[in-house]
Amino acid sequence: MPHCIIEHSDDFNSSILVEAVFKGALTSRLFESQDIKVRAQPFSHYQVGFKRSAFIHVTLRMMSGRGYEQKVNLVQSVVEQLKGLNYDEVSITTEIQEIDERTYCKQLV
Repeated sequence: MPHCIIEHSDDFNSSILVEAVFKGALTSRLFESQDIKVRAQPFSHYQVGFKRSAFIHVTLRMMSGRGYEQKVNLVQSVVEQLKGLNYDEVSITTEIQEIDERTYCKQLV
């Protein structure tokens, strides 16, 4: 765990973003590498105000139990990796969503 879900404008290479978010989650030292899951979804249809503006939004879904400082560290670590890609004029946003263990199910078949 976590599940890192990247939504982004189609201005960017999904593979590069996946690698950056993975590094950010790993650098936070909250997770083992084999537990970090990252996926990306580019969007070609979007609007911000009256124009199209490049964006990267990362949702970090993880089980509850992490403290506030750990969550802030995770978000900052992911954002720093994305900023390190040196893109111009892009909105980078992140959020953490806690998964309720009672309603989460994982099956390997």
